[in-house]
Parts: sequence; C-alpha cells; structure tokens
Amino acid sequence: MTEQRPAYHSTTDRVQAWTEGSALHIRFNNPARHNALSVDMWQAIPPLLQEAEEDAAIRLVVFSGAGDKAFVSGADISQFEDMRAAREAVQKYEVMAEEALMAIYRCAKPTLSCIRGFCIGGGVNVAISCDLRIAADDAVFSIPAARLGLGYRLSALKNLVNLVGVGAAKDLFFTARKVGAAEAKAMGLVSRTCPPDELPTLLAEYTGALDANAPLTVYAGKRIMQEILKDDADLDRTLCQQLIRNCFDSEDYAEGRRAFMDKRKPVFRGK
Repeated sequence: MTEQRPAYHSTTDRVQAWTEGSALHIRFNNPARHNALSVDMWQAIPPLLQEAEEDAAIRLVVFSGAGDKAFVSGADISQFEDMRAAREAVQKYEVMAEEALMAIYRCAKPTLSCIRGFCIGGGVNVAISCDLRIAADDAVFSIPAARLGLGYRLSALKNLVNLVGVGAAKDLFFTARKVGAAEAKAMGLVSRTCPPDELPTLLAEYTGALDANAPLTVYAGKRIMQEILKDDADLDRTLCQQLIRNCFDSEDYAEGRRAFMDKRKPVFRGK
C-alpha cells in the first residue's frame, strides 16, 4: 500500500510549495518585485513549516526565489504606507515578520536557503534564520536598514552576530554596503558557492545527504546547537543529554551499526 503524503497548500500564490523526495520546497514567487516579501508571503510561512514538522517523510525544507534575479529583494515597499506608516501598523508588521522568521529558526527539520541574485534586507533575515545557506556566484547580499532609517529586530541581529561574528555584522549593518557571493562566503554568511548553472547540482548534494543521514541524529544536533547559542545559565543540559540518549536508543542506531558491519548503506527511518 502506497504511503499517503500530505498535500502542501500555500495560503497565497506568491509562495509556492511542493515536495521532491524527502525535501519540502518553499519558493518566494513575486518576480515582478524581485520576490520582495509582501504581507501574505510572511503569513504563508508558519503553516507550511508546521505541516513539514508533522510530516515524518520530510527531512529538509528548502527556501528559494522564483526566477534568476533574486532570492528576496527585501520587503514589498508598496505596502509600507498601509502597513508601516502608523505606529500600530509598524508593530503589527514587525510581529508578523518575527513570527515567520522564528518559525524558520525554530523548525525541527533542517532548513536551507538556496540563493540566486539579490538577497537584501528581509531576504538576509530569511537566509540567516535557516540552518544552511548555499549561493550562486551571482548572489548579492545587503542589509540596507541604515539607509532607510528602520529599526532592526533583536532576533535578526542576534542571528547575524552568531553566524558571522560581531565585527562582520557591524561592517554589513553600519555601512549597508552590498557584498558578492565570494565575500559572503569568506565572512561565513554562506557555506558554499558555485556558478549559477551548477546550483541545482549543489542543492541536490544537500537534499541527498539529508535524505540519507539519520534524522534523529540531525534533529538532536540542531537542538543541541540551539542550546549552545543560549547564555550558559539558560542552557538545558538535561534536554541535550536526553537527545543524545534518544539517538543511541533508536532503531536507526542499530541499523547504522548493522550497515557498517555489512558494508552497505544504512536505511534510516527516524525511529
């Protein structure tokens, strides 16, 4: 009997969602505005991630942008007068964006941003909320808040500092300058880069690895690393120890040992 998979339905046409193997793909689809994030796009993210967490077959969530011009070029400024002009509207917009970004950061499944073209402002926030980032050589990154007079949320700056260090974070934020893929890789903003036509192959390397590797081990590693980033007094050592025990008590650990002895690839089931 064929296992039934849940159908992923986005709440807006500006965010597309589909599965390929064990990966859920979420694509920002606003190419007329270089995939600038509109209100409905922010709102579409949390329910899709919730579905992914409940789908045992999903082992990686991939974010990308439609077309070859941009991953995300920032916020859709055509909505600023309606959503950000008044103080109450600013607060509503910021809460909505924060919920989407924290849903990415806290997602139990590994997340990856696959970046082409412009990755600006909110696009950088999406990327640094993910666990992994790969980029084509044509990618361009910038955080232009200082040129717009915007206040920047604590969680976004914390993610940036944790990823690239305080010195590089200040460089990017204070100057609002654009950096190319090579410099982004050098500062740790992205893990790997490649020519644009090789990006699908590089992405397939990651989707294949996450499909093959033990999901309980990956989950435990992600949660423990999130704990490591907390202040020492807040670090939940009991949780970390339990996550490690869960791996050793799992059927996957037994399968990994058997496969090693049999000189074959293991088949992990996340149990």
